Formats: sequence, C-alpha cells, structure tokens
Amino acid sequence: MLTEIHPKIPMRDKNITKEYYINKLGFQQIGTDDFEEYLMIKKDAVEIHFFLFKELNPKENYGQVYIRTDNINGLYQSFIDKKITTHPNGSLHTKPWGQREFAVLDPDSNLITFGQGV
Repeated sequence: MLTEIHPKIPMRDKNITKEYYINKLGFQQIGTDDFEEYLMIKKDAVEIHFFLFKELNPKENYGQVYIRTDNINGLYQSFIDKKITTHPNGSLHTKPWGQREFAVLDPDSNLITFGQGV
C-alpha cells in the first residue's frame, strides 16, 4: 500500500538550495547535514529531497513539483509579503482544470507549483 511521496529534484549547490527553501519558503531541514550530495526538507506534511547535480543547466531543467494547500490565497499573500518572486507565468490564477494555482522557480529552475481545488 502506498502512503506518501517525496519527490527528488536536482540542485547545483546545497547551500543555495537550503537558503532558498529554509529562509525564504519556510521549510525545515530534516535528516543529517553530513552528505554534501543530498538534502531533505519538510514543511507541514510536504517533504522534498534534492540530489546534487553540479553540471545542471538551469535553462534545461524540467524538474517540477506540485504541492497542494488548503489556503492558497493566504500562502500566495505570504509569498508576496516576503517579496518572493513568482514565476513570470505563474501568478495566482484559477485554472480551467479547477485549481487555483501559483508557481515559483527555485535557484535551479525547478518549477514549484502550489494549488488548491476550487
């Protein structure tokens, strides 16, 4: 029986990734910091893992994670208040598929989309 999913996406520099997700997006590091090549973060019930890919070209990165929330408007406003840049095509909108969504690009161009059903 499946119980959870923890996406693994690439990062070029662990310190830059930690700075963005922990200090800007409010995640916490979990696990150990002993491994330069791996990072695990968590916020509420959402966990994301990162693997080191130093040669990653951000312009060719298609890493994507979709995170559901139960307060999309509040989350979006908190990002605006913190001056977190949203994706140029990813400001808060209601989509034809019945989701209210917005998105950000992390320092490695992983697309992180937040959504809530309408």
